Amino acid sequence: MKNDSKIVTFGPSDEIHRRKELAKLARSSPIPDQELMMNIGLYLTPQNLSRILFMDFLYKKILETQGVIMEFGTRWGQNMSLFSAMRGIYEPYNRLRKIIGFDTFTGFPSVHNLDGDYLHKGGYSTPPGYEKHLAEILQLLEAESPISHNKKHHEIVVGDAIETVPHYFENNPHTVIALAYFDLDIYEPTKICLEAILPYITKGTIIGFDEANDETTPGESIAMREVFDLKKYSLKRFKWNSRTSYLVVE
Repeated sequence: MKNDSKIVTFGPSDEIHRRKELAKLARSSPIPDQELMMNIGLYLTPQNLSRILFMDFLYKKILETQGVIMEFGTRWGQNMSLFSAMRGIYEPYNRLRKIIGFDTFTGFPSVHNLDGDYLHKGGYSTPPGYEKHLAEILQLLEAESPISHNKKHHEIVVGDAIETVPHYFENNPHTVIALAYFDLDIYEPTKICLEAILPYITKGTIIGFDEANDETTPGESIAMREVFDLKKYSLKRFKWNSRTSYLVVE
């Protein structure tokens, strides 16, 4: 079923109601501003925490691999924020561990017939100008990390990834990718971006997928299978989260 944010959900109606109540409590929290962020875990569900643990799991796997982190399909930007925080924890002096996020911020530009019946043009959009809000958040978070004077630790690339990703590599031919996370959901940009990153990965690169093997978003799996020979790779799952997967380039 779909909720009023027009995202695909799987739980019963009481789950949706429960999460709305949690959101109301978070928005009206009596916790003082200077303590609210220190207690943000108060509002995390097990499902949300498991996703954070997965991102932490992936980040730890690339600590000895040179390269940037790229996220294809950023939307609200939570993963970019998490990766920024993890960089500050695990490798605060690694100035080359740049985090780059790609998104239209206006939803899916189009949907292919391989994408099934759940996803539609314009789906998973954000309010106008949201990328500026995200940039402000990331800038503030960066200031909390060591060597905060060294800017450009992150970059938000706005537009259709079919066009912006190849253009990014044209302008940044030095790029090596340590972690590429795919959350585009749909077939065409996923395939084009997977093909685009191939010259820039290395042994040890982690490629994460948000919806592999999911019947509600078949385009991601089809694109993955067309670009990677899965007989040569082990597509692994994070056992505490059902949807997420990753493979290691070896």
